[in-house]
Amino acid sequence: MKGISTGSSLKKLIIAIVILGALIGIGFATGVFSDVEGIFENFNINGNALLRVFVMALIVLIIENLLIFILSLIKSEKGRIRTVVSVLGNLLRYVALVVIICWGLSILGADVGTIVAGVGIFALIIGFGANSLIADMVTGIFMIFENQYNVGDFIEVDGFRGKVTSIGIRTTCIEDAGGNIKIINNSAMTNILNRSNHNSRAVSVIGIPYETDLEALEANFPEMMKGIYERNKETMLAEPVYLGVEELADSAVVLKFVVEVEDRNIFSAGRTLNRELFLGFRKAGVEVPFPQIDVHQK
Repeated sequence: MKGISTGSSLKKLIIAIVILGALIGIGFATGVFSDVEGIFENFNINGNALLRVFVMALIVLIIENLLIFILSLIKSEKGRIRTVVSVLGNLLRYVALVVIICWGLSILGADVGTIVAGVGIFALIIGFGANSLIADMVTGIFMIFENQYNVGDFIEVDGFRGKVTSIGIRTTCIEDAGGNIKIINNSAMTNILNRSNHNSRAVSVIGIPYETDLEALEANFPEMMKGIYERNKETMLAEPVYLGVEELADSAVVLKFVVEVEDRNIFSAGRTLNRELFLGFRKAGVEVPFPQIDVHQK
């Protein structure tokens, strides 16, 4: 896969170089570059100009960080608002960079207007070389407007499941239950499963011996489920539900239980449910069997 990726990148680079050479040739033939010298005619680099550029850049960066700080003060439980704040903060960094470059060139005496007008000549070349960058930005904009997911949502992308911590112009950051953060390009955010749109269900399967009186045990479940919920309201949204016999396994009759939870608690609630059922069954006089083999000898 690495060789395929390298070959694809090399092919794009060769195509970009060929197109660049062709456009430059056409530019000289048609006189497009005849006024290029005039762009930097008044270009002047000296200590005073450099100091002005430094002061200007410092002011822009201070304003940028001040605006980002103000945005960080906006606290909301709504994921949509946090998403907008995250995107604006990311966008401010790009804007600040563009302002510093253009303003700095202007201070040094370059004709910024002519440079900006000439950018269109090279836009096609850059597009071929950075098509993935453009795809990331365009996809990110569409995802934000379509409200596919927001900061704070729990989503699953290509098997990676976690909480969206930030959404930028180019990338989305997702943190899993172990604290690992995966940075995914927005153009790669496909087949998204947003688990925050609906509550999730933690599942527990537990085995009982075949000799257990199943009907008598099932009669204890309503009171047992109520007690489990009362002790774990911080992770469970409702009383656990007994679904019935899941499997007639080799060493046990396997019973299945589910409980409605928020997706961020799906693993912790599952562990809690396992523990509560184990203790509840033991109090009811039912031991959870371990795998065993019966040997019959004639």
